[in-house]
Amino acid sequence: MPTDHRLQTALWISLGLFSLWLLYLLGPILAPFLLAGILAYVCNPLVDRLQRLGLPRVLAVLVVLLLLLALMAGLVLILAPLLAEEAAVLAARLPDALALANEKLTPWLRANFGIRLRFDPASLKKLATENMDSVQTIAQHLYQSLKIGGVALLGVLINLLLAPVAMFYLLLDWHPLLGRLENAIPRAWHGKTVGMARDVDTVLSQFLRGQLLVMLVLAVYYSGALWLAGLPSAIAIGLLTGFLIFVPYLGFATGFALALLVAALQFEGLGPVAAVLMIFGIGQLLEGFLLTPFLVGERIGLHPLAVIFALMAFGQLFGFFGILLALPASAALLVGLRELRAVYLRSRFYRGAAE
Repeated sequence: MPTDHRLQTALWISLGLFSLWLLYLLGPILAPFLLAGILAYVCNPLVDRLQRLGLPRVLAVLVVLLLLLALMAGLVLILAPLLAEEAAVLAARLPDALALANEKLTPWLRANFGIRLRFDPASLKKLATENMDSVQTIAQHLYQSLKIGGVALLGVLINLLLAPVAMFYLLLDWHPLLGRLENAIPRAWHGKTVGMARDVDTVLSQFLRGQLLVMLVLAVYYSGALWLAGLPSAIAIGLLTGFLIFVPYLGFATGFALALLVAALQFEGLGPVAAVLMIFGIGQLLEGFLLTPFLVGERIGLHPLAVIFALMAFGQLFGFFGILLALPASAALLVGLRELRAVYLRSRFYRGAAE
């Protein structure tokens, strides 16, 4: 009997290692399925609620997908007019910007570096003609980069189109899929595994609620702070930054770039630019050292220092997706660690050989 138990344990460990190796090999094509799985997990409670209200499962899934699409379209509708407005302002103020550069930057370049340059169409054309070889080299590299970038962009577009399809089928068969997974668990481990899975589900639900609170607080903070600083389009930039915070780097980088562009286009000196730098610097400190550790970390049972360490460690190991999954993965691991601690405290090694 002990031999059979060891053989079964070795078999499951080997299967787990093989699965990890297979995931590593298939990593480049798993992104849309991973995204679909995350979104399906988040949206399934809403689908279940609509189904309890009397909608067929297929119709409930379609309604949720349409709501998600409407949310994404709303973000685009917030961002597109803002970009169009700032592009129009940039085009209108470009002559003033060139005049300011000729007045302030040209004398500084001549005095400090001996560079004689004027920012006007004739001078820039002459400069490009005199450095045609360098321009051609840069253009060639840029063309190659655009080709590579085009392939990467095509891959992103394919993933974006594949993710909703995968999400539709996952939501449609969510409960049968979970049932099959549960039936595949060895009966000796069934009760403990299902209990741990429920604990993980509870922790992840708390994580999502905490993350929504962080997004709401940051949306209010950025909107209010940018409005007080007198920045045009402050509410739109603040809301966009807060709602995209869930995706690491994207929310902060998008909001910061837009706010900095709007501040620079005011041509009111360094005051608006300095205000944007201060607002987003405080926002990063607020998010990383206060909101995320306390609103998210406490809800999932992680100490604030553990939250900060998890974000840094997962980012170092797995990059962008590591930061995206750092807290939910840490929350799931925490459930396993609690179980291991309980096993350790019951073990003869901890209690002593006499036990």
